[in-house]
Amino acid sequence: MGMCSRRNNTILALAISSLMLLGACEEMTEVVPEQAEVPGTAKEAAAAADIEKYVILTGEHHATLSFENVALDQLKFNALFDSTAIYSTIDPANQADINKLYGMADCNSYHHTNSARFGWRWHEEQLEIWAYTYVNGERNSAFVDTVSLGVFNEYEISFEDNNYRFRLNEKEVEMPRQCEATAEGYKLFPYFGGDETAPHDISIWIEELKN
Repeated sequence: MGMCSRRNNTILALAISSLMLLGACEEMTEVVPEQAEVPGTAKEAAAAADIEKYVILTGEHHATLSFENVALDQLKFNALFDSTAIYSTIDPANQADINKLYGMADCNSYHHTNSARFGWRWHEEQLEIWAYTYVNGERNSAFVDTVSLGVFNEYEISFEDNNYRFRLNEKEVEMPRQCEATAEGYKLFPYFGGDETAPHDISIWIEELKN
């Protein structure tokens, strides 16, 4: 086994161990992505596409605990939220917490060390989308735009030298990155929280696009 393989296995083991610790206070249920039954007018588009439905169950953080090692220069996908993205937190202060949509760990490190993903939250009666990163252990976020429920929008994260470029439709945000060249790590899937778990089942549809 080569050095890179041993390193990736170590990173993956650390990630799994950390997620197990996060779930120590409450049992987490794995939900395997299934072929989507997309609500509303998006059904016709879904029929011809490879779209996966992720469900964050009531009382859970994760939609899935699956891991997939990847090396990418760009992560591009379509995503749709339905009315289950509307929620109120128990503690009003937590309403501003950013949930996670999709992205990946980076720089061959644990995702709380280096990672880039889109975040989302229901805040002030609208669905906000954020750029959300960890850079050398420091968490950063930047507002990108709002999106409508029941509509697919196109998301893209480009991994540039020392720079992340987030794009949502026509809106772009740039954020610092710790490393250069191709991103190496593991995918990060939908997650609710923050401090609180999902107050009800939350459904998100994602279609990963080829570069």
